[in-house]
Amino acid sequence: MTHEPDTSGSLSRERERARVRACSLRKLPTDAEALPWFHLRDRRMANHKFRRQRPIGPYFADFACIEAKLIVELDGGQHVEAAVYDADRTRFLEGQGYRVLRFWNNEVLMQTDAVRGRILQALLGGSPHPSPLPQAGEGARKDAAVLVDRQAREIPEGTTP
Repeated sequence: MTHEPDTSGSLSRERERARVRACSLRKLPTDAEALPWFHLRDRRMANHKFRRQRPIGPYFADFACIEAKLIVELDGGQHVEAAVYDADRTRFLEGQGYRVLRFWNNEVLMQTDAVRGRILQALLGGSPHPSPLPQAGEGARKDAAVLVDRQAREIPEGTTP
């Protein structure tokens, strides 16, 4: 009879440590964490469930929507020095299939509606690419023709010819 080592104990201890750490992080949120949590909790954002300080691998996501595979991270001043760590963390989370949105604490506190809008846009699948490609195909030719026609006739943009 072969005896396999019992690894469930060490795994259980790791999970318990992660649970305790997540719990302690949730107990003392910063102002920048409390504000978006008010808008994300209880399925208030497009009926998506978010979790706070969710362990994912070796990291803790500030806010995670498992169903939408979306993570919202808040960065304070300390993250300027931790840029390499944050980049590694983002790569890991993206490798797990998550999209990661990052906001500075002052963005969350001063531009709350804009931050909420970007999160909602990501949840609904309409997140703009930071450098979108120009439209291609038949639609692009039509738009270009209308633009050239408008310029030739000097018709103000936003009005119909």
